[in-house]
Amino acid sequence: MGPRGRHSTASPLPPSQGSCFFLLFCLRLGASCPQACQCPDHSGAVAVHCSARDLQEIPRDIPADTVLLKLDANRISRVPNGAFQHLPQLRELDLSHNAIEAIGPAAFSGLAGGLRLLDLSHNRIRRIPKDALGKLSAKIRLSHNPLHCECALQEALWELKLDPDSVDEIACHTSAQEQFVGKPLIQVLDSGASFCSTHHKTTDVAMLVTMFGWFTMVIAYVVYYVRHNQEDARRHLEYLKSLPSAPVSKEPLSPVP
Repeated sequence: MGPRGRHSTASPLPPSQGSCFFLLFCLRLGASCPQACQCPDHSGAVAVHCSARDLQEIPRDIPADTVLLKLDANRISRVPNGAFQHLPQLRELDLSHNAIEAIGPAAFSGLAGGLRLLDLSHNRIRRIPKDALGKLSAKIRLSHNPLHCECALQEALWELKLDPDSVDEIACHTSAQEQFVGKPLIQVLDSGASFCSTHHKTTDVAMLVTMFGWFTMVIAYVVYYVRHNQEDARRHLEYLKSLPSAPVSKEPLSPVP
């Protein structure tokens, strides 16, 4: 009786209950990775690989404990606000080789403290979204983008932590100054050139022209006002001269008693 009783307490779960646990376990595993992606083991951390999946937008069902996210070689054209705010443990984000043109000012909200690497190379970015990237402490790759070199770009780069391995590949696709088109941006800035100085000079010239225009208008008004008053004074004087003079009385004055 004793051995038989001990055997009964260690009996396995009924087949129906065991299959339910197995089904729930499989469903949980299936839900932990986006359908178009793969989630291989990555040193014990959660890695999500969505490379070359013909994606046009960022998947919304990425696991919250993702550490590495690869979205490269897709057709993503924009990064909306809050696209990664549910990924507080994200350390590396690869968005290279896409068609990104627009990045929302709050696209990387929630990643400022943890993100270590952000790859935006080989996209269609013309202007750096300083509001979106300025608060990140991650190394940022921006090479092979059709950047427009201007004062706003120079000011934005001062606040970014660029990846030193790719910084030499950032070039001016277009520029406010034609002589810098096609040249590496770092080389241009190291030479002492400044896009902001050109911007300030243009602004100063515009202000000078505006002030000169206002000054000319004031002078013209003063001249008109003086000439108009002179003409009125001349007409008034002629009018006074044209008035008949009053006759002078010739009767003798009576003596005072």
